[in-house]
Amino acid sequence: MVEKFADVNGIKICYEIHGNGYPVVLIHGFGSKKESFMAQIPVLSQKFKIISFDNRGAGKSDSPDIPYTMEMFTDDIKDLLDFLNIEKAHCIGFSLGGTILQNFVLKYPERVNKLVLINSISKVPEGYGPEMFINSQLKGLELLKQDPVSAFWHGAKTGFYIKFRKEMEAAPKKKFYGLWSVEGLIKYYKTTPPTPQDIKNLAYSLTTQNTFKRLKEVEHKTLILTASHDKLVPKSLMLELHKEIPNSIFKVIDKAGHESIKEKAPEVNKIILKFLEN
Repeated sequence: MVEKFADVNGIKICYEIHGNGYPVVLIHGFGSKKESFMAQIPVLSQKFKIISFDNRGAGKSDSPDIPYTMEMFTDDIKDLLDFLNIEKAHCIGFSLGGTILQNFVLKYPERVNKLVLINSISKVPEGYGPEMFINSQLKGLELLKQDPVSAFWHGAKTGFYIKFRKEMEAAPKKKFYGLWSVEGLIKYYKTTPPTPQDIKNLAYSLTTQNTFKRLKEVEHKTLILTASHDKLVPKSLMLELHKEIPNSIFKVIDKAGHESIKEKAPEVNKIILKFLEN
């Protein structure tokens, strides 16, 4: 699919459209980009029109050197929908993308039909300051420059369940579920990575995040997907979302880490499709 660019909210956003049907917007996580949904797009686009895009400070979208806020991200999405003449869409947010989506649905509830929140938070846990997160990300970025393969496996320790990780180590060329391979993921992480300044600007947005007290205002049908062995966003935090959002469904992806959308792609895709189609 050909990448295109939209002028939104004072910047250029890189996006792609896959398939036809009712629109579904995909919002990726921290330090990632639109291709992070590589295991969802081929499947979901058979039923829906999928809009994937690079957040500001990510991929091929503009990276203005200013601290980002959740309001900036939400206005980027709203302007992108306006640019594409889409009045309303289903929205799927992964990790930071799910956090952005919470803010988006609260500010622009009329633009969202159903929403899917995957491995996301409503507020930054106590004692987990942005500096800790920035330093961790910067170390990973430096390792990526020096040794991309080692950097990938270092990140895989928190991203994937240990048993599945051993399968990956044994077959780096294998196309898991016919959708992705370890070699492909390493190439993906090496391509247009964020800069150190991007990391700092992105991390600032977390200091502006706290939707927890307003989640009861979300009246939309919501699917909350958590992973049993997610070390970055524990199941307990996702359960809090479920308890606060009135019209929500809670599903646990068993024996999966933070990257459950890849390691348990068939199960995740099946649950999402059932939720969106019903």
